[in-house]
This record gives sequence, structure tokens and C-alpha cells, in this order.
Amino acid sequence: MSASSCDGYQNEGVMIAAASDAIWNNKAACGWSYKVTCTGDSNKGIPHPCTGQSVVVRIVDYCPSGCRGTIDLSQEAFSTIANPDAGKINMEFHQ
Repeated sequence: MSASSCDGYQNEGVMIAAASDAIWNNKAACGWSYKVTCTGDSNKGIPHPCTGQSVVVRIVDYCPSGCRGTIDLSQEAFSTIANPDAGKINMEFHQ
């Protein structure tokens, strides 16, 4: 287990995510929960990547500059809402 930017070495489970600068707000996003839904492919690799499900994730880490999305989902959270082979998807999220 590696340390997170929010809670150090605490086990936060698997339905977790990292926040980019867009919502990080100097650690203010730590602990916030978001309902995330896949809305379609973004890399044109997998034609219909979405599973039709949503997932609630908790922000436990920071996704540093260069992060390719607003929220970087854990592998478990991503695979709940999309085909893991898609790698990158469009999604909507609400706190």
C-alpha cells in the first residue's frame, strides 16, 4: 500500500479516486464523494465502453499535473462503469 495525499497509509477500500487540479483545491476535495457515470469513449479504441452502471467513489489522492482527467478512478471503480480495455472514457460526475 502506498501513501495517499489525503490520508497517508489508511485503507480507503477500492472505490476510490484521485482529483486533478480542477477540483483538488489544496486538499479540500479529500473525502468528497462523487457519483461517476461513463458517457462514452474518448480514445475511439473501444466503440461502446460503458457498462450502464454508475459508481460512488471517494477522493483519497491527488492526480498531479499532467493528469488526463478531472478524476482518476481506481481500477475497480473504472471496471464497474466501463470496459477496462478502453483505458480512457468520457464521464460525468456529481458530488
